[in-house]
Amino acid sequence: MTYSNRLRASAMALGIVMAGTFGAAAQAKTLTISWWGYNGDKLNANIIEPFKKICGCDIVFETGNNADRLNKLKLRDGKGVDVIYLTDSFSQIGIAEGLFQKVDPAKLPNLADLYDIAKNPQGGYGPAYTIGRVGIVYDSAKVNPPITSWNDLWRADLKGAVTLPGITTTAGPMVVLQAGKNAKVDAFSDADKAFESIGKLKANVAKNYNTGSEMVNLVSTGEAKVAVTQDFTLASLKAAVPTMTWAQLSDGDIATLNTVNIPKGSENVELAYQFINFILSKEIQQIEAEQGVDAPVSTKVQLTPEQAKIWTYGADMISKLNRLDYVKLNQAKTDWIDRWNEIFSK
Repeated sequence: MTYSNRLRASAMALGIVMAGTFGAAAQAKTLTISWWGYNGDKLNANIIEPFKKICGCDIVFETGNNADRLNKLKLRDGKGVDVIYLTDSFSQIGIAEGLFQKVDPAKLPNLADLYDIAKNPQGGYGPAYTIGRVGIVYDSAKVNPPITSWNDLWRADLKGAVTLPGITTTAGPMVVLQAGKNAKVDAFSDADKAFESIGKLKANVAKNYNTGSEMVNLVSTGEAKVAVTQDFTLASLKAAVPTMTWAQLSDGDIATLNTVNIPKGSENVELAYQFINFILSKEIQQIEAEQGVDAPVSTKVQLTPEQAKIWTYGADMISKLNRLDYVKLNQAKTDWIDRWNEIFSK
């Protein structure tokens, strides 16, 4: 079946199932979505236009980064948006500030087909619609022996060869957690020893980066041979340096989730449920994965090895991921930023 036919079939099937429940309520309404706005053309073709045909509604957007959009929602006391896309660290902040509604699983039948990690990642609030991972990438032509553990970042042969994510990025605080493990402590309860370990790691750091493009440039110019990064950067890294390799870590990669929530002030709650259930469907998850937009969380999605190689995909890989406690992480972050900056500003 062709791509366009699959979209039409998906829209028709979902429309038939949902029409009785949502059709009358959705007519002539406007769904307001807060998201990043990346891959706009594909998201419009794959999600927005097909959903508009199902719901008979208009859709408008609020775009921007996580922090800006969450802050706007807070200033409006949870109003003005019906669905909000956020990374899990920021959705945890929204939960702590009371900005979201808890979800009713009965209104999201496609939850049943998701990997467990995506169904209820934050205590009864919105599900994850895609999954990623943070790990280590290295130049296999220049780094020998291969990197097989987070502790390898401290190896003497990697002096001046590593680029780390800045502490205010998504992956930055994860380096602190791994530094704690390297020092055989919990970074949350013994930040002193964790940051002593960061101090020891500094000798191996060529430079910290704050954007993906900055990291790719460090690797492409040879300034760095090893990077701690998110998996969505792998394609760009390999395009710059074909021998860049995702490390197979014995102690596991770290899961990152993108979530969808319904703000407490949503004026179109039933329509929001309909939309979230739609993006969790096998059909939409399949198309998004095939087109390189998002990794699937639906267990029904089937990808070829070529399609899957850029994604965190499959039960085996997902079961090995480590999850973070973002409640503790968000509480610790201010102190960690100060400690990190003190080390790397010298």
